[in-house]
Amino acid sequence: MRGKRIATIVIVLAVVGIGYAFKDDIAKTWQDLHVKIVEHPTPKKTVWLDQGIPKEKLSWFYHADQGTRTFGFPYEWFMALEQPTIPWLLFTSPGLFSETAYLDRYGFIADTIIPDKKPLPIGFAQGGPMLDSTGAPWRNPRSRQDMTGIGLTCAACHTGSFTYKDTAVVIDGGPALTNLFAMKQGMGISLLLTRYWPGRFDRFAERILGPDATDEDREALKNQISQVLKQYKQVKDLEERVAPWSIVEGYGRLDALNRIGNQVFSIDLKKPENYAGSSAPVHYPRIWNTPWFDWVQYNGSIMQPMVRNAGESLGVSAELNLTDPSKGLYKSSVDVKSLDDMEQMIKGDKPPNAKDKFSGLQSPKWPADILPPIDQKLADKGAELYKTHCQECHRPPVTSEAFYNFSNPKWWTKNQAGEAIVVVENIPISHIGTDPAQAEDMANRTVALPAHLGITDTRFGFALKDVVEKTVNYIYDQRKPPPSKEERQRLDGNMPNEIQAELAYKVRPLNGVWATPPYLHNGSVPTIDDLLGDPTKRPKTFYLGSREYDPVKLGYKTDPITNGFLFDTSIRGNSNRGHEFRKDYDKNKEIKGVIGPELSEGDRKALIEYLKTL
Repeated sequence: MRGKRIATIVIVLAVVGIGYAFKDDIAKTWQDLHVKIVEHPTPKKTVWLDQGIPKEKLSWFYHADQGTRTFGFPYEWFMALEQPTIPWLLFTSPGLFSETAYLDRYGFIADTIIPDKKPLPIGFAQGGPMLDSTGAPWRNPRSRQDMTGIGLTCAACHTGSFTYKDTAVVIDGGPALTNLFAMKQGMGISLLLTRYWPGRFDRFAERILGPDATDEDREALKNQISQVLKQYKQVKDLEERVAPWSIVEGYGRLDALNRIGNQVFSIDLKKPENYAGSSAPVHYPRIWNTPWFDWVQYNGSIMQPMVRNAGESLGVSAELNLTDPSKGLYKSSVDVKSLDDMEQMIKGDKPPNAKDKFSGLQSPKWPADILPPIDQKLADKGAELYKTHCQECHRPPVTSEAFYNFSNPKWWTKNQAGEAIVVVENIPISHIGTDPAQAEDMANRTVALPAHLGITDTRFGFALKDVVEKTVNYIYDQRKPPPSKEERQRLDGNMPNEIQAELAYKVRPLNGVWATPPYLHNGSVPTIDDLLGDPTKRPKTFYLGSREYDPVKLGYKTDPITNGFLFDTSIRGNSNRGHEFRKDYDKNKEIKGVIGPELSEGDRKALIEYLKTL
């Protein structure tokens, strides 16, 4: 039966002439039309921890439009597309792509924070009018009405979740478990099937055009789909060209900086030679307290909050004109007001201080009503071990008065508004010993730039800094009246636009770290127990995709899971070495990657118990 079904698929695709032929390998054809994603058990309930932000504001944050157009087609299409699967009854509908239960399989969390409200999943935003590939308004072929954009927001990558005994716990500001590459793959397959698979286009056309559409309307819609498929094919060709230098990201990881660079310097700039492999995926970072850090990104490369946030929006396909000066060079759909509002929510209304600590989005507290309660006696022992082994780099707990030693210039500085901000130390890779790919590849990447951009520095990070700054300034300048110098400085987070590309990784406080597995910047160590234990016994391979939490080891379960992602630490970019506690530690002699002495099993348990309290 399965063989007949695949044969039917091959015949149909060959007949429509989209690049398949009878000589093609049937298994490859099937693979090309199939996206592998995990199916999770449905939790009995979902809970939100109190992290200092009201539910109504969180609900806004989850869907605030940043001007992104991530998928290359309108919101109305997204709501009408069917899932990229072929039912056994070949010409029936498999269900809509936008169904929350289906998007959950890609790692996107259903937004049920406000009961009875049925919006898009967390991290999806419906935007304003959208432009097509020619820069013209994207219009419905029948009604001629403008169609609206849809894109991802920062909440898509920075909202985490874990399950424990049938309860799902949402971690606001935590690392997501999404698989963005698989979702884009699924969308491409869905569009392909919509265009060519019998019955699918008819259903799609009725949802978009209505039941009384003319043949001319339907043909215009087909042409629109074909144009999007052409764009998807162009990106797919670029991906295949750089495949030898790319690493599959899987669940919970993204090579964010390289993908931002590919969008801006290759796709937006229309320069295929600037497309680079996704060679250094990183684990989505937690974002609580980050507005008060002097540097962000794992390699401590970006200083200004607006450049950081606008760059993220460009990376998930906000519209940007870099090729046609007559239409406004650096004109973009980036919504800086929305970005500023989100930054202020996360930042809070007070700078860090000994009385109030950090304001804004708080790190999560261990939910003892859901997870096993903390052994306080053991945690007290762990507190002393933390002072000995962790505090020198990670600082005292942010809940302690000792953390707020503002007279220590190694710990604190001030922003342009005179507010206290944390000095984030960058630890050289020669000391910490973790995988160097993310820092090395940013430092080594260059881009080809046309003269009309007015940018002379071709080093990737520095060129991106200038592009984003010019994009943001273009938006500021279009306001009526334009913001004052003082207001621009405030919108920019009271920080200058500086960049660095050191062979180092930043170190930050560990509050809430228990809720952010897997560990190290590339997510190569599944649990804190693995991180603190014998480094030679860290799992060399393990599965990502499960959400089931292990409250003993502090991490996700890594047992084999159907359609899960097998993480291989032998691949460059995926190394799990460094940040090691070993027998050969010598405080008077530096050994690359060794930061402390071997910890006994009892000491590891005590330290883990203490980390639960942070």
